[in-house]
Amino acid sequence: MSVFNIPRLLKCNALHGKGRRNKGSSFHFLLVHLFSSKTTNEIPLEAQFKNPIVAKLWAARQEAKQRLSLSDTGSTSSTDVSRAAAAVLQEGRSSSDERRGRTPSESATEIMYPFSNDLILREAYQSPWGEMRIGKIMEDLDALAGNIAFNHVFGNPLIVTAAVDRIRTRNRASVQKDLSLSGKVTWVGTSSMEIRMQCTEVDTQEEWLEAYFTFVTLDPQSKKPVAMPPLLPVTNEERAQFELGALKAQAKRVRRKNRLQVGQPLSEDSLKLDQLAASLLQEAGPLLRMPSLADPHSILMNRTSMQNAMTAQPQVRNLHNRIFGGFLMRRAFELAYANAYLFGGKRPHFLEVDDISFDAPVDVGDLLVFNSRILYTKPEGGFLGDYVANHLKMPLIMVEVEAWVTEPEKVSARVSNHFYFTFGLPEGTPCRKVLPANIDEARRMAMRMTADIEQSSLRS
Repeated sequence: MSVFNIPRLLKCNALHGKGRRNKGSSFHFLLVHLFSSKTTNEIPLEAQFKNPIVAKLWAARQEAKQRLSLSDTGSTSSTDVSRAAAAVLQEGRSSSDERRGRTPSESATEIMYPFSNDLILREAYQSPWGEMRIGKIMEDLDALAGNIAFNHVFGNPLIVTAAVDRIRTRNRASVQKDLSLSGKVTWVGTSSMEIRMQCTEVDTQEEWLEAYFTFVTLDPQSKKPVAMPPLLPVTNEERAQFELGALKAQAKRVRRKNRLQVGQPLSEDSLKLDQLAASLLQEAGPLLRMPSLADPHSILMNRTSMQNAMTAQPQVRNLHNRIFGGFLMRRAFELAYANAYLFGGKRPHFLEVDDISFDAPVDVGDLLVFNSRILYTKPEGGFLGDYVANHLKMPLIMVEVEAWVTEPEKVSARVSNHFYFTFGLPEGTPCRKVLPANIDEARRMAMRMTADIEQSSLRS
């Protein structure tokens, strides 16, 4: 084990012995970040254009994968890691490892942000107002979650981000203080797992951000879901988190079942959505038909849109040669933030993002179009749970961002991601009420309002 005499450290679970995973107690090793004495040749090519934290997380994961694959297959080359991984996975299915559960502590991983004495790292993360850039930490969350997921599984399956259930902040974090980002697996189903992460101030141990990610494991060759080790919660807190994860997974299944499908009879929930959509459209009537006489504090949804586009460059790809999910989150956040800022007239405070979906992969070279709109607002404020501090009197702005992979040659486009952000304006800021201009917008608004109500039952 190499230990560098530099204070900028990353701590995570490691391999030991002859490249095999530690099947006993948790074992750690130390890594320095990108600005240490380690050369960039030791960092995967895909990571060398990323945040320093992302680069080190990916380097650790890639090294662990290669050691595991080469050791368990007896191979001397890493030119076909995918095939080697599939062989390891197949071997693992017949072993007792897959039946043996893992405790949450075995997947626990932590990274440090030593901002107080690392000016280069601080400069990479600070906003114009001296606060942590939320978009940058979203990239780190995605990378950290991938390492945590890898620490939980046996063998070397393909680990994919399925969804981001929630990222929310208690308050704004300063980059003048040292921060710690850590997490572990909190719930496991058949082929999916929930990971909770939190960011805290090192000195006070006060938590200011929490995030829940869902990962799935796939066979590297067939791309079909594969089973993963069950989770064995030990403490009362771990058992409570496991039960909450099971409730959220059940709520997701119900929501998928109740989705409107062409040719299928409307369910009771679908009828309620249509009724809510109709009432919203009726409320928008004066604004549509008699705008000069309508409430001046309201605005149509189609007047709140913003858009940008980009070509997906190879420098933002992940270890699987697809565009890094953390990068997509950052780009969506920055557009949503700009939209909320322009709409509200004052600098908004990011509160949370819910239900980020990864509906289709984004490849290098794809033309990406991000569409943003204000879905609805709460001018008088609203309750987002006890976790988010001092927000009850903030006017709330709910922003939707869709990422579209566009193919001009085929005159076609498909949605790759949905994002739903919530921002708060400073208390006392005037905020317009958003209303739909057509039935499609009314349904979109009604669905999000309903989803937010359902989410509130799982908030703390």
